Amino acid sequence: MTKLFEQAVETVRGLAPEMQDDLARMLLQLAGKDQPVFQLSAEEASSLDQSLAQADRGEFATDEQVSAIWAKHNL
Repeated sequence: MTKLFEQAVETVRGLAPEMQDDLARMLLQLAGKDQPVFQLSAEEASSLDQSLAQADRGEFATDEQVSAIWAKHNL
């Protein structure tokens, strides 16, 4: 293992477990190892279902609502 790689691993050890797992998946994917499809939590799946249903009904944010969010976050 190279010194740079060892430095990267040591840095990642200090991150939250979720971030460590995300980085590990990316590294494995870059190395050519297929990774399982990401699994949504029950709460995330429910939120996604609600969003898809809203889109199916044509319920989208207005231009004014989008502009307000952008302004709120200085975008």
